[in-house]
Formats: sequence, C-alpha cells, structure tokens
Amino acid sequence: MRASVKIAAAWVLSLAALNGAHAQPYNLTLSGASPGGLWSLLGAGVHASVAEQFPGSAVTYQTSGGGLANVMLVSTGRADLGMIHNVELRYALEGRAPFRQQVTNLREIAYLYDWAPVQWVVATSFAERYGIETADDLIAARAPVRVGVNTRGNMVQELNRALFEAYGVTYEDIESWGGQVVYAASNEMAELMANRRLDMTGNSLFAPAGSIVQVAQSLDVTMLSFNEDVVASVVENMGAVPYTIPAGTYDWLDHDVLTVSPGAGLVASESMSDQTAYDITKAVVEHLERIQRVHTAMADLTAEQMASQNTIPYHPGALRYYREAGLVD
Repeated sequence: MRASVKIAAAWVLSLAALNGAHAQPYNLTLSGASPGGLWSLLGAGVHASVAEQFPGSAVTYQTSGGGLANVMLVSTGRADLGMIHNVELRYALEGRAPFRQQVTNLREIAYLYDWAPVQWVVATSFAERYGIETADDLIAARAPVRVGVNTRGNMVQELNRALFEAYGVTYEDIESWGGQVVYAASNEMAELMANRRLDMTGNSLFAPAGSIVQVAQSLDVTMLSFNEDVVASVVENMGAVPYTIPAGTYDWLDHDVLTVSPGAGLVASESMSDQTAYDITKAVVEHLERIQRVHTAMADLTAEQMASQNTIPYHPGALRYYREAGLVD
C-alpha cells in the first residue's frame, strides 16, 4: 500500500514537472511608467493573464520614470519584470549615457509592440510659410521652429534628437535659427500645440493618436516624412524599426509618412528562474486576449510578435516555451 502511494505521488510530481506546473500563486512586481498610461494598461493585462493561468497570482504594477529607470530596477532585482523600449535596451547594452557601464543581464519575456511611430506634426500655417512638405524641407529652410521633443531623458526625446542629428542638425542649431526646443511631456506638448505656442511636436504614439486628433481640431496640421537614409541611420544607431504611416490614417493625412518606431517589451533579469520565466511566457501567450483588450492598438498583437525581437536574448525559460509552441526554431 505504501509503495502504491509513493508511486502515485511520484507520478503526480512527474506530470506536474512535464506540464511546467507551478503549485503556488505568483506574486510579482512589474515596473512601468506613469500611472494611467498605456504601460499601466499593459501591466493590468499581464496581471490578468498570469492570474488566469495561475489562480490567486498577482502582478503588481509600480510606477517609475519609464524604461530607462526600469533597466536598473529589473537589473538589480528591485522589480521582477519591467516594460522597456528596445532603444533603451540598446543604450543599456552599449553602456551609453545615462548608463555608466554596460547592462547585460536583462532577458526578454515577450515583445509587445513596435507600432508607436515618431510623428512630426507641424502647423500647416508654419509649413506653408517656409515651404515645408517633408522633414528635409524643414532642415533645408533652417526654419525657426518651436518644437516639442518630450522630456529630457525620455527615449522619445532621444529619438527626436537622433532624427535631427541624422540630418546633421543639433538642438543648438535649431535655436540659432531663431527656433526653440521645448522639453515637455506628451499631454503638455499637445496643449502647447493646440494653443499655438509650438509650431511642431515630435512624439511616439499609436496612429491615429487621440492627442493629435484633438490638436487637429484646433488648427490645421500636416505630418512630415523622413528620407530613407535618415530612417536607416536612426534604425542602425538607435535600435528602432522603420515604419510607414499610411495616407488616410488621419482625415487630413494625404500622403504616406516614412518614419521610425521604438518597440517595447516585457523584460526580466537573467536571475529569474527558468520555470518562472516559462510560466509567465505561457500565461501571456495563451491568454493573449487579456492583453489585446487593454487598448484598441494592441488588437494586432500576436504570439509571433511576442517571440520576434532581437535586441537582447530571450530568457531561457521564455525561449523554451516559444520553441514548444513552434514560434521559434
């Protein structure tokens, strides 16, 4: 009888191991950005996925300064998971400022999106005054543009800086033209533009973006496209991806816009156990609809997308799941 019990217990344990079962609920922290933004919604989606796969689990969202801050929070174990842009991961890997040294212990769990393109929106009156139809025209005209670039240290601001620098232009050059570089958060930029205190904004947003739609209700605007060489330069140097915003995305957009987009994903430290990484990956993939529902723009997320990034290595546990699911070789 005792032998039978031992055999049965061993069989149950073996079956649990084969299925990657986790006996106890998870209690994890996920570091995002400001409260109420997209990343907080994605955090809620990750929590819902993990809680559905492992009842009683909690993935607690904590606010932070964004992806740059999350690099160190996850790397040093102060958060189990973090939302981080591929551009920020590239900076960390290479030890670029603001990082004092290379950060190499981060591992991807799931790549969540790369369709939040940088959009240079310009007041039509300003564009017509200086003969501007593309970003190349803006640079050639040396126009005294008052441009919002997002906040200092924000990766959107770094992408804007990189786009200008790919044209051989610095922020100091813009000011020498009589222009102004304004460091303001996304919502503030939209308000300044609507109140005609900015001529142009550069922001990374899902398209069509509500804030841009609202600005366009206050004044006529257009959007500037970049040339292929500039896009290729920023993609190579920053780790962003090329992106085309189709004509008609906004009612007033009558031309395709070639630009770049950062991507963002769910990242852990290499110190996370393989089983935990496997379980989280399984949860977010097999309950993908929980994440798709958090925002209309996330409806395009697929399991294939989650397994597609190449900026940092995937966690071995995540990679094991993706292989079992036939998503990677």
